[in-house]
Amino acid sequence: MSKFDPGKTPTGKRTFVGQAKLPKLPIPPLEDTCRRYLQALKALQNDHEHGQTTEAVEDFLERDGPKIQEVLIKWAESRDSYIEEFWYESYLSHTDPVVLALNPFFVLEDDPTPDRGAQLPRAAALIISSLGFIHDLRAEMLEPDNVRGIPLDMDQYTRLFGTARIPTERGCKMHANHESRHIVVLRRGQFYWFDVLDEENRPLLTEREVIRNLQAIVTDADKTHRSEVARSAIGVLSTENRKEWSRLRATLSHDPNNAPCLDIVDNALFVVCLDDTTPADLAELCANFLCGTYELDGGVQVGTCTNRWYDKLQIIVCADGAAGINFEHTGVDGHTVLRFAADIFTEGLMLLARSINPSAPTLFHASLSPHARAYKVRGNKNGNGSPPPPPIDTTPKKLEWKLSSELRVGIRFAETRLSDLICQNDCQALEFKGYGKNFITSHGFSPDAFVQMAFQAAYFGLYGRIECVYEPAMTKSFLHGRTEAIRSIQPESVEFTKRFYSDASASEKIAALRKACERHVTLTKECSKGLGQDRHLYALYCLLQRQLNGDLNPSPDDPAPWPQPPNKMPAIFTDPGWTLISTSILSTSNCGNPALRLFGFGPVAADGYGIGYIIKEDGLSVCASSKHLQTRRFLDTLKGYLHDVQRILVQLHRDANERPAPFIDHSGILRDSKTGRPINGSADVPADDTEEIDIPGYSFFDTGDVMLLPGKRKPTPYSNIGKVLQIAEY
Repeated sequence: MSKFDPGKTPTGKRTFVGQAKLPKLPIPPLEDTCRRYLQALKALQNDHEHGQTTEAVEDFLERDGPKIQEVLIKWAESRDSYIEEFWYESYLSHTDPVVLALNPFFVLEDDPTPDRGAQLPRAAALIISSLGFIHDLRAEMLEPDNVRGIPLDMDQYTRLFGTARIPTERGCKMHANHESRHIVVLRRGQFYWFDVLDEENRPLLTEREVIRNLQAIVTDADKTHRSEVARSAIGVLSTENRKEWSRLRATLSHDPNNAPCLDIVDNALFVVCLDDTTPADLAELCANFLCGTYELDGGVQVGTCTNRWYDKLQIIVCADGAAGINFEHTGVDGHTVLRFAADIFTEGLMLLARSINPSAPTLFHASLSPHARAYKVRGNKNGNGSPPPPPIDTTPKKLEWKLSSELRVGIRFAETRLSDLICQNDCQALEFKGYGKNFITSHGFSPDAFVQMAFQAAYFGLYGRIECVYEPAMTKSFLHGRTEAIRSIQPESVEFTKRFYSDASASEKIAALRKACERHVTLTKECSKGLGQDRHLYALYCLLQRQLNGDLNPSPDDPAPWPQPPNKMPAIFTDPGWTLISTSILSTSNCGNPALRLFGFGPVAADGYGIGYIIKEDGLSVCASSKHLQTRRFLDTLKGYLHDVQRILVQLHRDANERPAPFIDHSGILRDSKTGRPINGSADVPADDTEEIDIPGYSFFDTGDVMLLPGKRKPTPYSNIGKVLQIAEY
């Protein structure tokens, strides 16, 4: 997050100053990638399956592999990143609805300012803070990101604001307007907009003026009864299948009245969604930020799912002031949006300080624009000041859409399909208060590795099998870096799971856990250095597809090519192992900061879980989603495991640090065995003062009665060829 330097305004441009010095993402040696690939599959296959995959990999190394590796090396020489083009192509060719499938969400902690607990003050504070962030970003005043002194790529920030995902017949394309000056506000499915920045990216409104604008919008929008909202909720079209949305968008834009409305939405800095309801519980809170809520009144949809535009960055504020962010994921990863979320939350704290002391500092360096109505001219020493420039109109305006019968039908069926998606998805959250980072590190474990093993153990405890797990490792230390896939299922983690569900001793279980965590830490470090297998193999796969289609450098506007038949591809890409490792039953991501309460996303496999988690100092926040699985039960099982492993660790620690029993010396005096000092009272040796640990939560983990089931889900050969990239990267 941004660092506050009191009394100093940054001089010179600094945000992107380190870009030219960043190294390129390395293309690993083919032999190393293939070795890692086999290692990642070893624990997911039986001996026969692994033997077949090994043969396919060896054949690839002997025949097609070295040739396509040379093509990739030469092809990447003129590019910033060897995976970047294929990465965007995989996202933008995704034809399923982005809601639930692609867009992640953050839930911010509550604003500590009493006066900003209500919806409109909270929304206004977030808007004002966001404008300060945008000003500093465009003025290149933001301090570059770094991790332990290592500079990180800042390119993603250029696609955070004023950016939209546009559906096309080919798939989608990204549209970015780096000169955008306005925001769009949604209330009851209706669209409003007003300018917020001048030509030098300085804010045009004060917080109080933003509140007045939002109040005017709410007053006007609420004239429309909730039962009438779904009929004209244009935003639900952004949740459609991308090809259908492309067709409807073309129809929409053909009308001369609608085309400029679409331009205003596409070019907005971001969208603010003002919901008219309050989530009833934690699960509904998560669902509201993930996909909107589902609620019928007389058969009519009145939930917040109609109050969204999923092709852009959205700031969502509930009726009770609970706030969060839902973001379009193609151009930005969670780490980038996390910096933005943390900064605007921090600026909110500073707004509280300024409400007490007007001279209190600010995190950002954006002064009020001279074009603002509230701008006050400060006179010179003679008391004379030059007149301010004319104010810029910041009055909110409503977008009036002209809806043909075809569009009304499209909105109706888009809403019913969206409602189906919401009903198919179950989103639950666990705010675990038993312990967090402090406890985990005190016992010598990496917090992330510890939690990853918890997911694997909980899944096995519920289903009795091992499945493919995905976790992203950030590669932003490289130019235009994004993520690499950590395949968390390793022989060491499987061995730990087996030990934990056996009659092994407590010390043996923890020794296996320690070994599994150490392996995960090593794997994470390798992937962060670009030394994984997923991105490299996917780039080779895409290049082979392009070779077979006869064009290594297609234009973005060219029709999307059909995937080549399996018999034309090397066996490594038609082997069942390729499908197996590309199907993430547990898609997980760690993205935390004290500014966040929860973080989550939808499942990426039809029979899997999407798991976003935050490791806090003294707790864990986990948000899990699935389609028709026992999501609540999975989190309860996870909670039970966390209590069990805590019980074991505490008991082992007490056993290792048990105080020696007192002794009676030759003169009959009871003495402390450690210090030798006399102990007053009875000479009877006191009983051990170790109290029994009573931690709630059901636990079949330590019974040793759970059978180890050898069964694993059998992948269907060739069923997903061409759909191999893990989509949910956070």
